[in-house]
Amino acid sequence: MKKRTGAQVLVDQLVIQGTDRIFTVPGESFLAVLDALHDCGDIETVATRQDGSAAFMAEADGKMTGRPGIAFVTRGPGATNASIGVHTAMQDSTPMILFVGDVARGDRDREGFQEVDLTAMFTPLAKWAARIDNAARIPEYIARAFDTASSGRPGPVVLALPEDMLCDVVETLDRPKVVAPAQPLCPDAMTTLTDMLRDATDPIAIVGGAGWDAKARHYFAEYAERLGLPVACAFRRQDNFPNSSPVYAGNLGYGPNPKLVERIKTADLILAVGARLGEATTDGYTLITPDHPDQILVHVHPDPDELNHVYRIDLPICAEMDEFAEQVALWEDDLLSFDAGKAAHADYLEWTTVTKTEAKLDLGPCVSAMQEQLPADTIICNGAGNFSGWWHRYWNYGDFPSQLAPTSGAMGYGVPASVAAALRYRDRTVAVIAGDGDFMMNGQELATAVQYGVDLLALVIDNGSFGTIRLHQEREYPARLSATSLVNPDFAALAKAYGGWSATVETTGAFAPALAEAMQHKGLRVLHLKTDVEYLTAAGATVSGFRK
Repeated sequence: MKKRTGAQVLVDQLVIQGTDRIFTVPGESFLAVLDALHDCGDIETVATRQDGSAAFMAEADGKMTGRPGIAFVTRGPGATNASIGVHTAMQDSTPMILFVGDVARGDRDREGFQEVDLTAMFTPLAKWAARIDNAARIPEYIARAFDTASSGRPGPVVLALPEDMLCDVVETLDRPKVVAPAQPLCPDAMTTLTDMLRDATDPIAIVGGAGWDAKARHYFAEYAERLGLPVACAFRRQDNFPNSSPVYAGNLGYGPNPKLVERIKTADLILAVGARLGEATTDGYTLITPDHPDQILVHVHPDPDELNHVYRIDLPICAEMDEFAEQVALWEDDLLSFDAGKAAHADYLEWTTVTKTEAKLDLGPCVSAMQEQLPADTIICNGAGNFSGWWHRYWNYGDFPSQLAPTSGAMGYGVPASVAAALRYRDRTVAVIAGDGDFMMNGQELATAVQYGVDLLALVIDNGSFGTIRLHQEREYPARLSATSLVNPDFAALAKAYGGWSATVETTGAFAPALAEAMQHKGLRVLHLKTDVEYLTAAGATVSGFRK
């Protein structure tokens, strides 16, 4: 043992646990950590422009790597800003650790400068929230944080760091790198699942969520294709299964294929693998009801607490996604064969065939042009808004990971997530799709993209409106607009101010050439797409249609 400051002990533990990048807005409450990071060649420190962006970047990094994404923010304003990333990590089942600089131990409970009871604040939002008061116990807390964030259903951990504690000089032992415990698959469960499938006539699988990765995707595709089992992806988990697979049935969420919806409603067995079957995936718990009469529900999830939590489960299987997928791929079930997978994929291909509208700038053909020009492994990032529906419907998602989108429905996610993706995968094309309202929430992170020299393509879809709320408003209160209209800057000029290349696109025919020119450049490239608010969704909802 050697004497170290608490801050140095903390940074040493991050290195031991495999951290190679952190995202932060610097704060005086953890200056000692920033100083310890100065000489740490193993960790890249990325300075962002807003604490919520730092948390979003950490969440996106955790989603891509399967390891906890790391963010550091200061107390009070920093913590409250960053809470949006913690909430997103929880709803998206993403491993993440947020460190928050805190007031000195001797000043606690005096409502000191920017003081917030951080443990009380974050306990309802995170898997675990705690304060480290003893620098000698930092290795213990960090090991537990990494284990908690990664084990079972992954999620966020929040640790408060009193600023004086970080300066304490202590002798303490490092903890070794933690490995999340594996949950072995029960052979009896596999036998029962096979028997259930053998008795089924119209089964379907829904995949995505906690613990899903490239290995799980590969093996489950082998299994589903051998059986002819239709596979749908949960909301914003479209890269969790090969979209080109002959049994891929499409995605659930907002604006799904009506034929896929009907297929799930009439299924006699639903195999949910990793998905929580949340509100968006199940259309408000109506597509699959918590009691699901006349349907058998098999739920595979890495966390036993999730099984039977909301839904009545006929066969709960607690297992890691990759282990389950590999086992079913190797399981002997020669008697099982279904024709529905081929039919479901045909429905998917029909649904994703772009149909033109009368819009001056039609987003459907724009997605097709992107698909033709960009590499198959392009990472598509987006926040919340109706604009994302065109890509959710028409884009063919490639390798894992290739989709970064918040199942929590958080606006402002896309730009920070795209910066994290471009840093993590510098050899891949990264594109962020952002609505005008969505972009303005964290568009300042284009400065971060320029500062760190990443290649990033940004499409700003500008209809001068909070489009999703405008849709609800037109449906419930036609022609009575309230708080949904926007006056926007010239986004192309803004991109140039950040040091990027940009162009404005106002017609469908102008998009493909503008995209081709953008791809000739490096660094930040922004296409400002001026669209008509008349066309509200990829499914065809229009303002005039609602008003009729």
